[in-house]
Amino acid sequence: MNEQQLPAREGMDYDVVIVGAGPSGLSAAIRLKQLNPETSIVVVEKGSEVGAHILSGVVLDPIGLDRLLPGWREEEDKPLKVQVSEDRFYFLGPRGALRLPNIAFPKLLDNHGMYVGSLGLVCRWLAGKAEALGVEIYPGFAATEVLFGDKGEVLGVATGDMGVSREGEMKASFTRGMELRGRYTLIGEGVRGSLAKQLIAKFGLAEGRDYPKFGIGIKELWQIDPARHKPGYVQHTFGWPLSMDTGGGSFLYHIEDNQVCVGFVTHLNYSNPTLSPFDEFQRFKHHPVVAQHLEGGKRIAYGARAISEGGWQSVPKLTFPGGALMGCSAGFINVPRIKGTHNAMLSGMLAAEKVNAALAAGRSHDEVVEIESEWRAGDIGKDLKRVRNVKPLLSKFGAALGTMLGGLEMWTNELFGFSFFGTLKHGKPDYATLKPLSEVKPIVYPKPDGKLSFDKLSSVFLSSTNHEEDQPVHLRLKDPSIPIAKNLPDYGEPARLYCPAGVYEVVYADEANQKDPKFVINAQNCVHCKTCDIKDPAQNITWTCPEGGGGPNYANM
Repeated sequence: MNEQQLPAREGMDYDVVIVGAGPSGLSAAIRLKQLNPETSIVVVEKGSEVGAHILSGVVLDPIGLDRLLPGWREEEDKPLKVQVSEDRFYFLGPRGALRLPNIAFPKLLDNHGMYVGSLGLVCRWLAGKAEALGVEIYPGFAATEVLFGDKGEVLGVATGDMGVSREGEMKASFTRGMELRGRYTLIGEGVRGSLAKQLIAKFGLAEGRDYPKFGIGIKELWQIDPARHKPGYVQHTFGWPLSMDTGGGSFLYHIEDNQVCVGFVTHLNYSNPTLSPFDEFQRFKHHPVVAQHLEGGKRIAYGARAISEGGWQSVPKLTFPGGALMGCSAGFINVPRIKGTHNAMLSGMLAAEKVNAALAAGRSHDEVVEIESEWRAGDIGKDLKRVRNVKPLLSKFGAALGTMLGGLEMWTNELFGFSFFGTLKHGKPDYATLKPLSEVKPIVYPKPDGKLSFDKLSSVFLSSTNHEEDQPVHLRLKDPSIPIAKNLPDYGEPARLYCPAGVYEVVYADEANQKDPKFVINAQNCVHCKTCDIKDPAQNITWTCPEGGGGPNYANM
């Protein structure tokens, strides 16, 4: 479709445009209105509704909620009702488990006083608070383009056109996207957001920073036998089924209404191309420490998303002319704590406070450098700096020794405020860590039993993922020949395995003899986890926004 043939976009002007109705975006919107009720704000969200694309564990540190809405605990409709009642940590072997004593862990890993529940519900609740203050929220509209001024400054965003066919032609339902222009634009898309990725590249925001690092988190929600339910029970594990040179771990939380969240995180710097994070999760659930909670229950939801794990060293510069990055778009997750929501909220509030001051001073479209210059000295920086070496130590020394050294690192930071290691580097980007097939032992996974373990397609069904099929494929290959010509012979085409939704397949015209392979992209299955954009060894796959409203529709994830 020729851009010159398209009708002109309509536009709307605001003081602040916010991309993403997640914890950072909604916190920024609420804080801006608290500071100045006259500020005009729009939040654009690609999910079909607020919370539709939100997925997290979640054990939530309430520091962000307490600062944003101090009376939230007393409200009848509060989204979090269950506090942690029991906190356990296990090292797993193939058959047994070693419980690590809580006293061995520094206070920063203590989950007592935290809340367990659904981050999707938290975001829906925050959206209600924002709308009550006068914030405009538009779900179902994907921000697909950054608008730039004559001097390269960011002027806002444009939402994607709707009603475009797979061949790129206008259908009868065609609707032109909107321009949402603001004096400042705040980006809170989540991990590996498409606009954040563009802005980081255009403005060189990653210069002088370490490589970004990632994991993939896969989660299920189960309805369990009430006799097995222990509200507030929290369990984390590391070790089996992953090998000692592969980082990752699990979480299992008992929330309200006889429900359990269970999930598994695989660090994306793994080296064996035959590893499947989805299948590691499925066999993990058969371990007795996990199965005892789920047996007799029913799986009711499934989802996956990438997790930013680079931390202190990898956070890009936050500010650029006309806006800033927030939350997981910047990478504020504390890996050993397995928490990022509190920092996302704090980063949204920080951005709001500095942007409000800029607006009050009559500024617009300039760089609000105060956001960048102050975050490291505040609570976010303090939270990330004291754990900055845990991820590099795990990557360098493996799960067992790396965990012990990471524990020493956290204890010395807690007790003495310094690190023996200084600030370690991450090494390689995640896409560069795979070994060729010839150098690894292929991993063979057991077939799912349909009771504790399941296949990908039945799992994607539970994510309520839906895309308009007659639209351009949003997973784009820079070079269509690479999957078959290079990735298949070198690595077995790992996209088949690292994708948790069955998006990528290699099919053969002659299946019996595996001749004439073809790379197939089932884009309609995509749960927007972004793993392919991160892990593809040729960096050949680019994740872009599909038509607004497409993707998963998580209820309470």
